[in-house]
Amino acid sequence: MFGKVLLAIDLNEAQGSARAAKAALALTAQSGGEMHVVNVLPDSGMAMVGAALGPAREAEILQEAKTALRAFAGEHLPGMPERAMHIVQGTIYDRIIATANDIGADTIVVGSHRPEFKDYLVGPNAARVVRHANQSVLVVR
Repeated sequence: MFGKVLLAIDLNEAQGSARAAKAALALTAQSGGEMHVVNVLPDSGMAMVGAALGPAREAEILQEAKTALRAFAGEHLPGMPERAMHIVQGTIYDRIIATANDIGADTIVVGSHRPEFKDYLVGPNAARVVRHANQSVLVVR
């Protein structure tokens, strides 16, 4: 049932991501499945902001995210191969679902937090993944 699990983390939310990683490890250990991990770099929201940063700064941000993901995996996902670590950019919930589809995941594990007021207006990403994904989704609080 859990042949391929996608763990979606937020590198800026270390505690929640660590709890989600623990749950994803338990799922894959139980089923002998394969795990991938993804962190989404959100779009700047405006093309002008992205243009102002420039390609050099964008490359630097991407490299920083890769380094942070490797460090997270080293601490929480022992033995995670580099090919199973994904850094993508875009709308968070959309890119999580797209990555799950791209790798053929049958389960997505996401962390969640207590909703803040802004979440009631826009909706948290975990809820959007649950609503729109074709895969089973485990939300870890």
